[in-house]
Amino acid sequence: MKRQQSVVVFGSMNMDLSVACERMPRAGETIAGSDFFTAAGGKGGNQAVAAARRGVATYMIAAVGADSFGDELTRGLEAAGVDCTHVEHLADIPTGTATILRSGGDNRIVLSAGANTVRTGEDAVRSLDALAAAGAVGMGSVFVAQGECDLSATAEALVHAHRLGCFTIFNPAPACQLPAEAWQEVDLVCLNETECEAVTGILPVDDASCTAALRALEQLTAGGTAVITLGGAGSAALIEDVLMQVPAQDCEVVDTTAAGDTYIGVFAAARAEGETLFECMMQASLAAGLAVTRLGAQPSIPTWDEVIRWAMSR
Repeated sequence: MKRQQSVVVFGSMNMDLSVACERMPRAGETIAGSDFFTAAGGKGGNQAVAAARRGVATYMIAAVGADSFGDELTRGLEAAGVDCTHVEHLADIPTGTATILRSGGDNRIVLSAGANTVRTGEDAVRSLDALAAAGAVGMGSVFVAQGECDLSATAEALVHAHRLGCFTIFNPAPACQLPAEAWQEVDLVCLNETECEAVTGILPVDDASCTAALRALEQLTAGGTAVITLGGAGSAALIEDVLMQVPAQDCEVVDTTAAGDTYIGVFAAARAEGETLFECMMQASLAAGLAVTRLGAQPSIPTWDEVIRWAMSR
């Protein structure tokens, strides 16, 4: 059977409203901001764009409002090469938004979920079955989900995608827990250090704690694989029970908003093409490194040609 080199993302699509400030405001405080802009975002949309710009056929399952933000987000994904046939436009609920404060290369984000929580597990299953019937999804495809949509729908989608033959990746961001039966259908969990602590109770700060956290995640997924992204310390995974770490790229950080999503999207695309776990981590690290040198979520996500040129110039 021919391997399906495709990525399917079930997840959020948000319009990001971003403003810079010299420091984060304290409770009840108003401070001056600057450099306000709007940009396409949402973890699901970001990851889909990253996968598509890596060069793999990518499909989005999501919902937005029947409003200007929803139209703009859908056009942006399509321009990046993402198939948006299964993005629903809803008349009675607004598109999700994320309000982002940027300060000193870091950010704080407030989400308003909007349409992101509306699609049900039945909706996701129906879209997956339609993609499978069209030959777009099958054995070897990669399915990606996060924690910004309804968790029961996410769990049902993960289970169904896995049973269709997809390699399933779950990004529990914001930190969240799936039902035990859904965790067992996850082939790889990818999360950052704070999400790791929330999910496993272990904060990965050194080799010993990273190893313990990764083993706990593998046990949670009934033998699946885990990758922890560690910001400036890179990312870590157990490969044949040996801790392997990929360093972060040495670069000037401008905006970290979509770094983790770029990592996951490129990782998923590389996995769809049959790359090894370590090679997926390497490619994802390079793309995330370039992304943090740029402002915005989806505007910062590079094409694979850009990543190669950037890596060769260093």
